[in-house]
Amino acid sequence: MNIVVEKQPKCVASLRVEIPAERVTSERNKILRTYINKARIPGFRPGKAPLAVVVKRYGKDIDEELLGKLISDAYDEALKQKNLKVLDFGNPEAVTHQPDGSFSFEATLILAPDVQVPNYKNIAVTVPPAAVPEEELDQQIESLRERFAEFQPIEDRAAEMGDFAVIDYSSTVNGQPTEEFLGRAAEYLAGREGFWMRLDEKSFLLGFCGQLVGMNPGETREIAVTLPEDFPVAELRNSVMLFSTTLKELKLSILPALDDELAARLAPGKSLEDLKSIIRDNLQLERQRKIRDMKVNQIVAHFNAQVDFELPDKLVTQETQTQADSMVERGIQAGMSEDEVQSQQTEIFATAQYQAVSSLRTNFILQEVARTENITVDDKELLGQLIHMATSRKLSPKKFIKDMQTSGRIGSLRQSMTIGKTIDFLIEQADVQEDSQAPLND
Repeated sequence: MNIVVEKQPKCVASLRVEIPAERVTSERNKILRTYINKARIPGFRPGKAPLAVVVKRYGKDIDEELLGKLISDAYDEALKQKNLKVLDFGNPEAVTHQPDGSFSFEATLILAPDVQVPNYKNIAVTVPPAAVPEEELDQQIESLRERFAEFQPIEDRAAEMGDFAVIDYSSTVNGQPTEEFLGRAAEYLAGREGFWMRLDEKSFLLGFCGQLVGMNPGETREIAVTLPEDFPVAELRNSVMLFSTTLKELKLSILPALDDELAARLAPGKSLEDLKSIIRDNLQLERQRKIRDMKVNQIVAHFNAQVDFELPDKLVTQETQTQADSMVERGIQAGMSEDEVQSQQTEIFATAQYQAVSSLRTNFILQEVARTENITVDDKELLGQLIHMATSRKLSPKKFIKDMQTSGRIGSLRQSMTIGKTIDFLIEQADVQEDSQAPLND
């Protein structure tokens, strides 16, 4: 078998294979013997049908099986002879049966990148302390108190920061109603009636609430807000929006006492100390998750800063689309309209491509670390994860595993688990330093 591989840029290689006539004949005869022994043809005992009859009845199947066998064997030999790491063999092209009985074909291969892994032990990582700060616990409890707040009308003074206001408003840009300016729906930016807001700089748009201070119920005021250059709606970036705002009501929030009675309303049968303990445990779990994510992100950043290698364009394109679809889905869930998604399409794909390259590069590096350290997932671990997944989805484990096998997802699950174990290994090996000034990233 003559195999020629020519490597090209971007992890692509061309494969040309020529299989001599004697090899083709040998493989065909093996397949024919199998069909002769198994063929069930009326008028003949099993295994006794003449060759010509078997070929006439099963010729197409024999040819297809022969073609598949020859191509499969060629791929296997190419992997061994040329020491290739192939991600995708592609579809055979220029398939030719020569007059002398030999066979040839070509294929375009997608190769795994050549990864030279840098030092991956004792990577410096900085994270905040693992203990939950008391102020974080206090903030969580205050948020729970606010859920049971009572609101009293304020009638003897003007609005102050910290009050709750009920307002009506409509907006314009350059003298045009916002929706007319945009040429499409503007949702909350266009206007609202009976809109509740706490007078806080973090509420609504930056700079809006401060201009409500000093207003009295029944008063109308024109409020101008300059939108930042990174505002989600591209057409409004750096624009000045004018809001015609009427203060309808002004209210004071009265929080309930922090005692066992409040705790029982939040968690029946629990005391205040019980409630604090529950909240602290939940915060601790969330903090541990965020700290682990910070470690992973810093390890990934370490690799990306030191390693650069070509990636297959096909994989980058596929991963970019996956990342973009995920970003759009999250945006829609967060309230973005289709028009807003469309207006940000360029930015979305630019971000998606950056994330795709980073994700793929990291994945290949982690695979190489796993290979070097012989980190694997055995069948018992894989089965346990499959059963866990089926149980969490309230599905029959047997049917779930069969569906995973049928759809060809078992291999990707094993690989994902291997990557997870590799990340755990790198975290264990990292040089982790705690810094009370380090921000806890979301």
